[in-house]
Amino acid sequence: MKILNSIAALRAQISAWRQNGERIAFVPTMGNLHNGHLKLVDVAKSHADRVIVSIFVNPMQFGKNEDLDSYPRTLEADCAGLTAHGADAVFTPTPDMMYPRGLDVQTFVEVPLLGDLHCGASRAGHFRGVSTIVCKLFNLVQPDIACFGQKDYQQLAIIRQMVTDLSLPIDIIGVATERAANGLALSSRNGYLTPEQLATAPQLYQVLQQLRAQILAGNHDYRSLELQTKQQLTAAGFTPDYIDISDQTDLTLATDAQQPKVILAAAWLGSTRLIDNLEV
Repeated sequence: MKILNSIAALRAQISAWRQNGERIAFVPTMGNLHNGHLKLVDVAKSHADRVIVSIFVNPMQFGKNEDLDSYPRTLEADCAGLTAHGADAVFTPTPDMMYPRGLDVQTFVEVPLLGDLHCGASRAGHFRGVSTIVCKLFNLVQPDIACFGQKDYQQLAIIRQMVTDLSLPIDIIGVATERAANGLALSSRNGYLTPEQLATAPQLYQVLQQLRAQILAGNHDYRSLELQTKQQLTAAGFTPDYIDISDQTDLTLATDAQQPKVILAAAWLGSTRLIDNLEV
């Protein structure tokens, strides 16, 4: 596997693959890779001749009091995992490379409405940072397809909308959430949890499953169900951020019993913020 640490090297490699008529798949990440990320690589390989992964802890998507400085950087282990799963190259830019004029004057990409809900309401500017860096990486890599995990359900919806709105010729593939045996969604931030919190964390998914069962049983009092679920999580030791029963189409709060839905959730466990979702 090639490690590309400059834009010039990246473009040279992409150009060589293109000259050979090869189809390119892209997996953008922030590193500290787990089996969920590696599953994205596996799916990408099934759709393309070449797979390139980016590892970049993007400062634009972190708030002032969030964990940018402490976010785990594990490049050596990440490269070993990517090599084992057959990735062809990894692109490892620096903040100065991606934002040479600084964040304050960086041109940005923003997806309105979708980016303002749920996590967007709790983390101001987060999705602006996500959509900007993903758009920039798309311009650099120019992939045929890109793979994103469904654990970040809102992010996936935003990327799809951005690609549609900007007429980018990229197929976006959503990949099902990878979970531990106890149901906990795999996340780089799970490493922040204490042993006691790791034992509690799977209850988030369990509560979402219970909520889904109530909806399928015919309970359409969605706002009451959301409140009830928040109370369950609080009793279990979480500090809920939001529990939103939303339409899958635009992620607005669900009101129509006939429309496909998704339950979106975020909750703090100690100082760690966990997210999860479950389609209905």
